[in-house]
Amino acid sequence: MSPAQHPLIVIAGPTGSGKSRMAIEIALRVGGEIVNCDSLQIYKGFDVGTAKTPQADRAGIPHYLFDVSEPHEGYSAGEYARQAREALREITARGRVPVVAGGTGFYLHALLHGLPPLPERDEALREHLLRRETRRPGSLHRLLTRLEPAAGRRIHARDRQKTIRALEIRLLTKKALPRLWDSALPLAGYRTIKIGLNPDRTALNARLDPRAESMFRGGLLEEVRGLLASGATGAEKPFESLGYKQALRNLKGEMTLEEAIASTQLETRQYAKRQATWFRRDPEIFWIQDFGDAPGALELALAHIRK
Repeated sequence: MSPAQHPLIVIAGPTGSGKSRMAIEIALRVGGEIVNCDSLQIYKGFDVGTAKTPQADRAGIPHYLFDVSEPHEGYSAGEYARQAREALREITARGRVPVVAGGTGFYLHALLHGLPPLPERDEALREHLLRRETRRPGSLHRLLTRLEPAAGRRIHARDRQKTIRALEIRLLTKKALPRLWDSALPLAGYRTIKIGLNPDRTALNARLDPRAESMFRGGLLEEVRGLLASGATGAEKPFESLGYKQALRNLKGEMTLEEAIASTQLETRQYAKRQATWFRRDPEIFWIQDFGDAPGALELALAHIRK
């Protein structure tokens, strides 16, 4: 098989739609191995709140880019693209089929299309911006919107990390933010087959709400306590994610358990909506209007892959 013929399967969609389960089932049938595309599942120790597939449930299939970064280490979309492309090469070199699964659209874009060259992180500038945001919540997003209106519309006002990174690039380069495709090097040598899961939103929310509650009642608080006991401070990037920030506030006495669960449920529903919006912009995705474990969903996906 020539390099141009290597198949690459992508399973995308909002959180809770069943991407991980479908990826495993597809990998079993096509001789595949799974590459993570979830920006939080890369972190060691963040298992319960990210719904990371336990080792016992991986059906013996190799999984890549899970647990590759410590919580205190910086990890960017560019680093993800570099490591994920190396994983693809390793998989295809053994004659296996890479199956990329996850809901972080920006990471998937970086993997498939590359990113423009960007400046390295400037920790002093980032700390300055963070102090400003702490003093005046919302000020960084307002500044970004003034400097880069398009970025202000694209980045959610509560997404502090993306806001800081966009401002960091803008201030360091003193130029308009580059478009995603400017000077980027797309992935070569693969024929990409994209499958998207798009269950009814009401049905999805009906799964997300009890899942958030079961995380809190099934080990999330204990997991966070363990991370803090092992040396984490709670200021690391993954602690800003859904569930973990609410768990921290509960442990600090700033939220009751019920408030933490309700907040996580609300923000998870909002996040799923943003994910669906991101992926719907991709005309190459073959959509399955259901969950990954719904009757017939796997057969639809496999038929599309064969075609």
